[in-house]
Amino acid sequence: MNTLNKINEHMTTYRWTICALLFFATTINYLDRQVLSLLQPMLEEEFHWTDSDYGTITSVFSLGYAFCMLFAGRFIDKMGTKKGYAIAIAVWSAAACLHAVCGLITEQITGLPDADALRNATGPIVGTIATTSIITFVIARLLLALGEAGNFPAAIKATAEYFPKRDRAFATGIFNSGANVGAILAPLTVPFMADAWGWEMAFIVVGAVGFIWLIFWLMLYKDPKNNPDMNDAERAYINQDYAEEKAEESKAKEPKVPFKQCFKYKQTWAFAFGKFMTDGVWWFFLFWTPAYLKAEYGMQATEIALPIGILYTITVFGSVFGGKFPTYFINKGMNPYAGRMKAMFIIALFPLFILLAQPLGHLEVLGGYGYWIPIVLIGIGGAAHQAWSANIFSTIGDMFPKRAIATITGIGGMAGGIGSFFIQKGSGMLFDYSFLEWGSKTQGYTIVFSFCAVAYLIGWIVMKFLVPKFKPITDL
Repeated sequence: MNTLNKINEHMTTYRWTICALLFFATTINYLDRQVLSLLQPMLEEEFHWTDSDYGTITSVFSLGYAFCMLFAGRFIDKMGTKKGYAIAIAVWSAAACLHAVCGLITEQITGLPDADALRNATGPIVGTIATTSIITFVIARLLLALGEAGNFPAAIKATAEYFPKRDRAFATGIFNSGANVGAILAPLTVPFMADAWGWEMAFIVVGAVGFIWLIFWLMLYKDPKNNPDMNDAERAYINQDYAEEKAEESKAKEPKVPFKQCFKYKQTWAFAFGKFMTDGVWWFFLFWTPAYLKAEYGMQATEIALPIGILYTITVFGSVFGGKFPTYFINKGMNPYAGRMKAMFIIALFPLFILLAQPLGHLEVLGGYGYWIPIVLIGIGGAAHQAWSANIFSTIGDMFPKRAIATITGIGGMAGGIGSFFIQKGSGMLFDYSFLEWGSKTQGYTIVFSFCAVAYLIGWIVMKFLVPKFKPITDL
C-alpha cells in the first residue's frame, strides 16, 4: 500500500463539512434570487408591469451583479474567505427581506391605501405605479446583487483551500448543485407562502434563512492550516499537488495582481467569454420560466410549482455528475484542462435539445399536458449548464495560482452578468413586440430558446480557439 492510500485510509473528512456549508449557501443564494420570478405573475398584476418592465428589473440585477463581481473576488481575497463570505450573505439576506417593503413604498408615493387599490387603478396613475414600483424593486435587486456577487468567488476560493485539484470539479459540482436545490425548493414553497401570507412574507421568510446559515459558517469555518478538527493526513491529502506551496504563500504576501495584468492573459478572456455566452441562459430560465408557463399555457402561481420543481430536479444530475465527468478522461492520461475541455464539448451538445421545446410543446395530440415537453427539455439544458458551470469554474484552478482565483472568478462573473443583462432585457422587449405584432409571445420564446440552445457550442469554440492547450500561468 503506497503512502497516498495510507493517507486516504486514516485521514479526517472535515473538507466535506466545508463543502456542505458551501452547498447550503448556494441553495439559499438561489432561493433568494428566484423569489421574484415565481411571484412575477402576481406582481405584474399588482404593479401593472409589462414584460419589458420585468425585463428591466431582472436585467438591472444582472448588470449590478456583473459590476459587483468585478470587485467581489478581490474583496474576498482581501477580507479572507471566512469574513468575506459572512459579509456577503448578510448583505444579500437583508436585501432579500427589503423586497417586502417595495409595495408599501409604492402605496405611500402614489397615495393609494393598499394592494387592491394599486391593482384596480386605472388612468394616468397606472404609469406612476409601474414606475415607482420598478424603481423600488431595482434598488432592492441591486443590493441583492451586491451581496450575491460574493457567493461564487468565496465558494471557489474555499474549495481551492480545502480540496486538491483532482477533487475540485467534483466538490464544485456538489456545492453548485445547491443552485438546483434552491431552484427546486423555491417553487415548492414560495407560491404557497405568498398565497397564504402575501408576497411580502415570502421575501422575508426566504431572506431570513441566510442569517441562520451565517451562524453555522462563523462557528464551523476555520483556516485548514490551523483547523483542530482536521488531522495532518487530511492536510497532506489537500496539498498533495502543491509542491510549490511555500512559493505560493510567499507570493500571496505580495501586492494583489492588478486587474490590467489579469486581462493580458488569453486564459482570462477564454473563461470570461465562456461565462458571457452561457450564464444568461441559466438566468433566463430561472427568471422567465414562470412567465413562460403563464404566457404559453395559462398557468398561475401555484400551478407551476410541480413542473418547475421537476425541471430543476433534472438539473441536479448535471451538477453532481458533470463535475465528475472529466475524471474519466483525466484517468486515461489527459491533463486536467484537456480532460475538462473534452467533457465540456460533449456537455455543450445537450442544450441543443432546447430547440425542440417550442414545436413539440404545442403538439395538439398532447392536449393540456404539452407543457411537460419544454419542462423536460429545458431541464436537460439546465443540467448541461450546471455540468458546464462546474467545469468552467475548475479551469481557473487548473491555470491560475491560488491567490488569483477569486479575482479571475470575479472577472468571469462580471462577463456572465453582462451577458445576462442583454438576454433579460432583450427577451422582455422581444416578448412585448411578439405579442403586439403577432398576437402571442410564442415567436419571441422560440427565438430566445434557439439562442439558448447554441450558446454553449459557441462559447466552447471560442474558448478552445483562445486556449487550445493546457498552459498554466506562472508569472502572477
